[in-house]
Amino acid sequence: MLSDNDGTYNAGQDNVPVEKITIPVIEEQLVVGAERVETGRVTITKHVSEEEAVYNGVIRREEARVERKEINQYVETAPLPVRQEGDVTIISVVKEVLVVEKRLMLVEEIHITKHQHEEHEAFSQKLRKEEVSISRSASGTDIYNPAGNQQTNEDHVEHGSRDF
Repeated sequence: MLSDNDGTYNAGQDNVPVEKITIPVIEEQLVVGAERVETGRVTITKHVSEEEAVYNGVIRREEARVERKEINQYVETAPLPVRQEGDVTIISVVKEVLVVEKRLMLVEEIHITKHQHEEHEAFSQKLRKEEVSISRSASGTDIYNPAGNQQTNEDHVEHGSRDF
């Protein structure tokens, strides 16, 4: 058998037409797994028993009595936050208080004096003025005059002016 470049093998002589045979290549793979299998059972039973016990002894218990005493006095410096007087523990509670005092204070006086002065000045300013002129170009038409009288063909021009 001779191998061709395409991965197939020829059986027979070189000059004789040969039938090509393809051979599959197989690979096995291992797959590992686990299954649960019941191999037996266990039963657990619990029993509670009671027995009376007697205790002779002293049981101590402490109680604290809290008493609040109002003082409401201004102090210069804060007292100790916690102090002990005999078997009494004293905790001082302080607060800052804003003290506002209001009094009048004269800050300043403002004095106002009036004086009159006269000065002569010369200055110039341009003033504008509008002039209107109305003329008639076609004969036979009348021009309206707000004064109430109509102009005729002979009255050609009306002049008006306005100052600003």
